Amino acid sequence: MESQPSGVRLSFQTTADVIELTTHPTRIAYRGADRARGVVDTLVNGSLFDRDTLTGGDVFELDLRSGESAFASGPPHTTVISELPPGENLVELWLPHNESVELVSLSADAAIVPDTERRPVWVHHGSSISHGSNAAAPTEIWPVVAARQAGVELHNLGFGGSALVDPFMARVIRDTPADVISLKLGINVVNLDSMRLRAFVPAVHGFLDTIRDGHPATPIVLVSPIFCGIHESTPGPGSVDVATLGTDHVRFIATGDPAEVERGKLTLQTIRRELESLVAARDDDPHLRYLDGTDLYGPVDAARLPLPDGLHPGPEAHRLIGERFAALGFPARATIDG
Repeated sequence: MESQPSGVRLSFQTTADVIELTTHPTRIAYRGADRARGVVDTLVNGSLFDRDTLTGGDVFELDLRSGESAFASGPPHTTVISELPPGENLVELWLPHNESVELVSLSADAAIVPDTERRPVWVHHGSSISHGSNAAAPTEIWPVVAARQAGVELHNLGFGGSALVDPFMARVIRDTPADVISLKLGINVVNLDSMRLRAFVPAVHGFLDTIRDGHPATPIVLVSPIFCGIHESTPGPGSVDVATLGTDHVRFIATGDPAEVERGKLTLQTIRRELESLVAARDDDPHLRYLDGTDLYGPVDAARLPLPDGLHPGPEAHRLIGERFAALGFPARATIDG
């Protein structure tokens, strides 16, 4: 997950008519199931100008039934953007959120100048949903949708399967410049069955304490999980439904026993209750607030826009979550700037 970060882009001013970006992609493929290739989104002066689907590159093919894997190498990929508007333009090349890419070269037929506009920096940490699973393109993952609408500079620390209240991640956030911070915690802790209630609550307290060491007054919003029917009242671990292996519609299921919730196993309903209570207990921190994830995507939304694989939102739901977070997740701009 660390090798295929999302929200990464090249941003520059140029009067060029033609720009070429050469990358060498590396992707994971699953035998018997098609996965959409990554794309490079080109924004010009804030609007989508070009969307280029990757070809070639290296591939690790996994067989989820047997556990076997195979590797095949492939050529680099060149994205060509041409016929840009005349004059100076702000160009942003958003890199794929679902493949690793090595930057090989960037060329243009005119000078390229780094974009130096100062925007408030939003540091966000979350799970595969924040990483962009099931989104159609790098500018359509919900954190990018939210950042663009709110006019902030996204630093996305969303890592698929890895929002596990890790102390090292708290230290990274502590040491990263930020004007506003959001932490979307819970779903990975449940579907990996990695903690019990007794460990989870103090771990989140410690996570926040570490961040506060470097950001004593930075606004922080603690976000609970969006609605996910399989884990609302059933704890983890989560698993792939073996009946869907080898199809184009692999789905996830919860395998835990609801009876074990009384003994400390975690569900999403438990996580939301505890995160809300935790923020209330830290009422001496006026810059910390709680956002219920079901305000971003709740049961009514799930009925209209169901999670395609039972776990991750589809493209339309990503846009919905991003639009709602832009409205609900940020403090007033004066608070961010000041």
